[in-house]
Amino acid sequence: MKIEAGDFVVFHYIGRFENGEVFDTSYEDIARENEIYVEEREYGPLGVNVGVGEIIPGLDEALLGMEIGEKKTVTIPPEKAYGMPNPELVIEVPLTEFTNIGMEPVEGMYVMTDSGIAKIAKVGEESVSLDFNHPLAGKTLVFEVEIVDIEKGKDSESEATADVE
Repeated sequence: MKIEAGDFVVFHYIGRFENGEVFDTSYEDIARENEIYVEEREYGPLGVNVGVGEIIPGLDEALLGMEIGEKKTVTIPPEKAYGMPNPELVIEVPLTEFTNIGMEPVEGMYVMTDSGIAKIAKVGEESVSLDFNHPLAGKTLVFEVEIVDIEKGKDSESEATADVE
């Protein structure tokens, strides 16, 4: 049974940068080994509807045609992942926006704003640069995926023939 658009697919994954560094995984032991373990997170396979834009396009496309138990490693360029960084998503705000609430901005730190999460790209004398680009924008990603389960979509042939009776 091959994965088709519209199917619900459950899979394990390991996400790496091109240099081999693991940035995300559904396996708890691999998260711990790579020191990216998050205690509040529940580790386990991810379930998604394929072909409807729930996950990045490159991974969505890679799952098509796979079968239960199959493993695959796929390299995804930024254009099919989180895109290239958009300079318009880096904005300057007055340093006083931070000091007025008793916060000291630190380069590399993430902050929640009214417009969403931003990374502090630069702290200047009077202003702070906030980067609203996705943290993985501009990066080529390498995913190892293993299919755990497939639930055929409503339009699949197996259910369509069953309805014909």
